[in-house]
Amino acid sequence: MPPTPVALVTGSARRIGAVIARTLHAAGYDLALHCRHSRAELDALAAGLEANRAGSTLVLQADLAEFDRLPELVAQTVGRFGRLDALVNNASGFQPTPIGSVTPAQWDALFASNARAPFFLAQAAAPHLRASGGAIVNLVDIYAERPLREHTVYCMAKAALMMMTKSLALELGPQVRVNAVSPGAILWPQDSGNGAAQDAMLARTPLGRTGTPEEVAEAVRWLLQGATYSTGQVLHLDGGRMLAG
Repeated sequence: MPPTPVALVTGSARRIGAVIARTLHAAGYDLALHCRHSRAELDALAAGLEANRAGSTLVLQADLAEFDRLPELVAQTVGRFGRLDALVNNASGFQPTPIGSVTPAQWDALFASNARAPFFLAQAAAPHLRASGGAIVNLVDIYAERPLREHTVYCMAKAALMMMTKSLALELGPQVRVNAVSPGAILWPQDSGNGAAQDAMLARTPLGRTGTPEEVAEAVRWLLQGATYSTGQVLHLDGGRMLAG
C-alpha cells in the first residue's frame, strides 16, 4: 500500500485556504495546517478533518514574517508525518499602498507574506520534496501581470512569486514540479463595499461571474496530483478576465 501523501498548506484556517485543505484531505492527503492569528478557526477545521480520518492533521501557528519559523514549519511537518509531498503557499497579505504614502513597514509586510516566506519555505521543503517526487503550488494573482491601482507593492510581491514559480521549476526539476494558480475575482475583500467596481469587473469577465473557492482548490489539487508533465506553469483561474484587460 503506497504511503499517505503529506501537504503543508499555509494560511489554511479560513476562506480559500480552508477549502484547499478540505479538498486535499478528501483527495487522501495528511495535512500540516498553518495559520497566523486564526487559531480557533484552524482548530475547528482540524477537528472536522480528524473526525473523518484520525491522526491526519497537524496544526501549526506562526508569523511567516519571522524567518526562523519557516524552516521550523517544514521540520515539524516532517517530524510528525515522516515525509512531505506537497507545499501550498497560500498565505497572503493584501493592503493598498498609494504612491506617496508607502512605508518600509508596508513593503516588508507585503513582501514577507507574498514572496519571502514562500521562497524560504520552498527552500526548506526542497530536500523532502525531492525525496518524495513532490510538488509546490503557489497562489499568485492576475495582478502579478496586470497592475491594480493603489496596490503597487502587492502587485510587485506577487510578480516576484510568479517568477519564483518559474525559476524554482527550473532549479528543482526533474524531481520537484513547481506551478502556480492565478485567481481572478473569487472572494471579494471582507471590507469591500464598492459594488459598482465589482459589477464593472464582472462586466469585463467573459464568464460573467466570480469564481468559487472550490474551483481554486480543485486547480491546486490537479496541479499537485494530476499535472504530472507540467512545471513552471501559471494556471489563470479568472473566468477569462485577462483576455479583456
